[in-house]
Amino acid sequence: MSAGGGNDPRRLFRPRRPEDFDALYAGTPPWDIGRPQPAFLALAEAGALRGRVLDVGCGTGEHALLAAGLRLEATGVDVAAAAIAAAEAKAAERGLAARFLVWNALDLAALGERFDTVLDSGLFHVLDDHDRAAYVASLAAATRDSGRLYLLCFSDRQPGIFGPRRVTRDELGAAFTGGWRVDAVEPATMDTVGGGSNQAWLATMTRRAAAGGRMA
Repeated sequence: MSAGGGNDPRRLFRPRRPEDFDALYAGTPPWDIGRPQPAFLALAEAGALRGRVLDVGCGTGEHALLAAGLRLEATGVDVAAAAIAAAEAKAAERGLAARFLVWNALDLAALGERFDTVLDSGLFHVLDDHDRAAYVASLAAATRDSGRLYLLCFSDRQPGIFGPRRVTRDELGAAFTGGWRVDAVEPATMDTVGGGSNQAWLATMTRRAAAGGRMA
């Protein structure tokens, strides 16, 4: 998860380069709350996390570790090496088997792997329109036929302009076309460091296959 951009001084700095993200982990970024987001914890408790789990933009790894705690095969990827190092340290401290990789979320195809469950907590909403299209294609390359994507992002219901770019229901539907089925876009919240909470969407998508079994 990351902060918004633009020239307005009320907005947070919006990182673009890997070193920008690394710099944020010199302290505690506002999204690094030290526990899973409530929406994803509820999914885990409902048994929605299944099979091989990929946490994209995993930060310090709370959601990959959540899956690992359920004895699922869990992988977390993030462009920030500092975040991945922290995630690996958490896994060791908690005695959990999770794999963490420094990786670009726009190039998941290069992993050469497919996952049954994919989690995105706050990555989609930091991407510009061009990168959104590349990201959706990247997710498709890493998600198995009938695999499920759970995406938690800032909502346009959140007042003000401080923080990440707001996302509408229509934007989510427009981004995930073709090889995806949008199953639900539900109101949720995203917690931040210090006990804050922001309005969010929890979107549930299913990876579809074209006729004949080829991926759409």
